[in-house]
Order: sequence, then C-alpha cells, then structure tokens
Amino acid sequence: MIRTLDQFFCALDEIAVHYRLERLKTIGDSYMCAGGLPEANRTHPLDAALAAMAMQAYAARLNVQRAKLRMPAWEIRTGIHTGPVIAGLVGRQRFSYDVWGNAVNVAARMEENGEPGRVNISSATYAQVSTQFECSPRGQIEAKNKGPMEMYFLERLKPEYSANPDGLVLPDGLVAQA
Repeated sequence: MIRTLDQFFCALDEIAVHYRLERLKTIGDSYMCAGGLPEANRTHPLDAALAAMAMQAYAARLNVQRAKLRMPAWEIRTGIHTGPVIAGLVGRQRFSYDVWGNAVNVAARMEENGEPGRVNISSATYAQVSTQFECSPRGQIEAKNKGPMEMYFLERLKPEYSANPDGLVLPDGLVAQA
C-alpha cells in the first residue's frame, strides 16, 4: 500500500511541479496543492485546472493497468477554489509550509461535493477559467458549514485551446497529463 501511494503521490508531484503548483501536504490518501504560492502569478487558476485534468488523466491510465491486474480502481475527487489565503511556515522542529483561510475551506468543500473522476470547481474558479475550459454547471449545492454554493464540473479545454480531441493538449505542446 505504501509503495502504491508513493508511486501515486510522486506522479502527482511531477504534475504539480509542471504546472507551477506547490504541494502543501498529504494526509492519508489526500493530496493538497496550491497555485500562486509562494510567489504570486496571474495564471494560477488555469495552472490548477490543467493540473487537475492531468491528475485525473493519470489516475485513469493507472486504473487501466490496475483493471488488467484485477485490482480495484483508485478514484480521485478533485476540488478547486480561487481566493486569498494566508501562507507561512509553522513549527520548530519539523516545520511545514501551510495555508489557512476561507479559500482553503471552500476548496475542501469543492472536493467533498465532487464526484470520483471529476474536477469540481467553485464559481470563483469558473469565472477565471471559463473562457478556456468547457464546464458543466451543477447549480447550487449545499456545502457543510458554507450553505448553498454554485459549483461546476471542469470538462475539458475548449477546442480552440486544445491541440487534441480529448481537450488535454495545449497548442504549444504542453500536455495535461504526466
């Protein structure tokens, strides 16, 4: 199990680095990363969306192999929210870089209210990526301690931004997969 998690998280780390995201932590089988940190950039919503699509594509490819070995699928839910956070180092002996704030909580609610194999995004993220991505509106969904929240599924890059029919390859050759 540890070897499999290591393989999976190493692949997610490669995707995160490729899309300029910062891995913050893993908790059990959960993986948390953020864009625009520690140095701010204007493309972090797009970077996060592309990375999420790449992570889902990786999981799908891995599950094809697992199915051949009659192993259960590893399904991942992904949630993205765009907003301000407080970031910093905590601890003295085993310090870690972490983030806090409402945006972190909303991102967690996006993941919780998502579906396996899908990327669930908030209205704030939708506003940032909807010109480049096809998204499916989900309407308002009740989120724990947040009330009703507008949510969308990220489907694919729009054809005019994609160099392949799957909507995973940017025209410059960058591929939304590991």
